[in-house]
Amino acid sequence: MKTVILAGGYGTRISEESQFKPKPMIEIGGMPILWHIMKSYSYHGFNDFIICAGYKQHVIKEWFADYALHTSDVTFDFSDNGKIYVHERHAEPWKVTIVNTGLDTMTGGRVKRIQRFLDDEPFMLTYGDGVCDVNMNELLEFHNSHGKNATITAVEPGGRFGVLDIEFNGSINNFGEKKKEDGGWINGGYMVMNPDVLELIDGDSTVLEKEPLERLAATGELMAYKHDGFWQCMDTLREKQLLDGLIAANKAPWMKWQS
Repeated sequence: MKTVILAGGYGTRISEESQFKPKPMIEIGGMPILWHIMKSYSYHGFNDFIICAGYKQHVIKEWFADYALHTSDVTFDFSDNGKIYVHERHAEPWKVTIVNTGLDTMTGGRVKRIQRFLDDEPFMLTYGDGVCDVNMNELLEFHNSHGKNATITAVEPGGRFGVLDIEFNGSINNFGEKKKEDGGWINGGYMVMNPDVLELIDGDSTVLEKEPLERLAATGELMAYKHDGFWQCMDTLREKQLLDGLIAANKAPWMKWQS
């Protein structure tokens, strides 16, 4: 099963670091947050990734090309024609496809652009700037159980996100914006989509969170997987520092692969 990660935006709210690299490549605990997201999926058995790159996309490609150098001890033997020896190579069971989906393409457009890499089956979809301790297998089981076209993970952090009007059975009646002071469930990413959702995306200018998700909600095809555990996005330097602090204190709930 494919896992699609949106990693092409400018990350303007954390420009202190995103001026040098894409936001998903900003490090927490010494590794890019993108790596943390992928490790979470991999922990639950999802290892086939499609990364929708854009802004400074070469940084993502070069990092994965040199993955062994980033994660292993290395000897550079300049006395022997510059040979490189990688010690205790730390390999991941990953297949990673990185696609340049354009600088100014919207979220829906980015997903549409990688359609040729998808199989005719549901796929995971998330943003490249948030970590959580969602059980991905339970999320997928929930999606398969209700027979609708899309599932999004709903979380309750409060403030500044798109609010969800959720029925008792998990059906989302409305997907829209909310006022900063409002509480309630919001879109935490970590979605599962059926291929039919791609037909609701017109092109590069389509914002996934606008017409596609709003239409799915209006037609009863959008469901919420309620997650009351840990979830944290990284939009600002303060939020990066929060995540760094959790890792330093060995209290990072999403890092289940370390247990």
